[in-house]
Amino acid sequence: MRIHFNGAAQTVTGSQYLLEVNGDRLLLECGLFQGHRKDTYQTNLHFPFEPDSLNAVILSHAHIDHSGNLPNLIKQGFEGNIYSTPATADLADIMLQDSGHIQQADAEFVNRKRAKRGEPPIEPLYNQADAAEVASHLKGIPYTRVFEPIRGVQARFEDAGHILGSAAVVLDIEEKGRRFRLWFSGDIGRERLPLMHDPVLPQQADLLIMECTYGDKPHRDPEEAYMELRDTIRRTVARRGKIIIPAFAVGRTQELVYCLNRLVSEGEIDPLPVYVDSPLAVNATRVFQKHADLFDAETQEFVRNGTHPALSFPQLTYIQSVEESKALNDRHEPMIIISASGMAENGRILHHLRNNLQNPRNTVLIVSWQAPNTLGRRLAEREPVVRIFGELCERRAEVVTIGGFSAHAGQDMLVKYAQASQSSIQKLFLVHGEANAAGALIEKLNQAGFRDIRYPARGSFFDW
Repeated sequence: MRIHFNGAAQTVTGSQYLLEVNGDRLLLECGLFQGHRKDTYQTNLHFPFEPDSLNAVILSHAHIDHSGNLPNLIKQGFEGNIYSTPATADLADIMLQDSGHIQQADAEFVNRKRAKRGEPPIEPLYNQADAAEVASHLKGIPYTRVFEPIRGVQARFEDAGHILGSAAVVLDIEEKGRRFRLWFSGDIGRERLPLMHDPVLPQQADLLIMECTYGDKPHRDPEEAYMELRDTIRRTVARRGKIIIPAFAVGRTQELVYCLNRLVSEGEIDPLPVYVDSPLAVNATRVFQKHADLFDAETQEFVRNGTHPALSFPQLTYIQSVEESKALNDRHEPMIIISASGMAENGRILHHLRNNLQNPRNTVLIVSWQAPNTLGRRLAEREPVVRIFGELCERRAEVVTIGGFSAHAGQDMLVKYAQASQSSIQKLFLVHGEANAAGALIEKLNQAGFRDIRYPARGSFFDW
């Protein structure tokens, strides 16, 4: 077997790992890479393999950094099955179509400006019609059910506890008379978070490919993040400002809305308008309701009744139309606007930032990890001037970062995850993390008795 580390290797975005087993080719993940705009486009456009040479794809969950380049893969000739959990299949369909729509709309917006400057137009990586083609390839497989994606590989999904439908991928492989288990973590969730089950820990894995996004630090208590959110809102409302939050439409948005409902219902903040400006979030709500069985008993009941605080409460409005979205810019009273994308790289959040970033009364609230060279990272680093839609924009708004909302495992949980199969692991690969995070985690794992730990570079491969 050969493992090619084609994405999310020594970085966080663009997850993509190619396995060659028994003469077949199996791709784990097909995510979009995010970074420098020009480099990003070329990286996403060109695969380091021929898409029509793949036999199958397995998708751990629907986040765009794991699924977002599937439309391009199919455009370039892939014809096989894409295996995921049923909830991931449903979420991926709406998220990819949303991604295609956003890429097309952003290209049209930028091209109007380029035309005025006499510059040639740019082409989106794919459009909504391209993204819609993915659904016919998606095959939903429930947790723990065994399936055979390629010859000699028995696969199953285990709950990763990250977002709805997220999974670790367990591959029991037979090749040339050998049998061994490869466990791919996908994105690992946290324990004791609302909505999601705790992650299933690895069992009897010979090879472990594990994410290390937060390998350099344990997460703060979720209640601390809750209080930081309260204080940020109080401070901004006192100066009559808006709170603008870039957030992933699936997972992070629901968690934030849940916390905002708690803050109002418990009297921690005065009621104020909350707008989720994302058509995707509305569609995602329907998927949540369809897959209510994935949550605990209390949450299932809330979802069935349509009264779950992450889906509906009096101050909450879901914005769908462009006209409704634009109208928010004409309102100046305190409010909270949650909008995608989570790294502020595309979508309606760009328009909200462009219209609110220069007002010192406002706050930009960063609640998730931001990839290098993204607008979200530049804001998190409090750069005084940023570029939005190709134009320079002065940042005068306050920027607040809160790390405790992460749906990724922190350092302590990552060590626990690896230790669950420590007696059997022969090789441990750290992916989906920057060098400082990987280095800190390697040190902790070494202290725990792990020795053969690798941090593979993009484009590298490993033979087993």
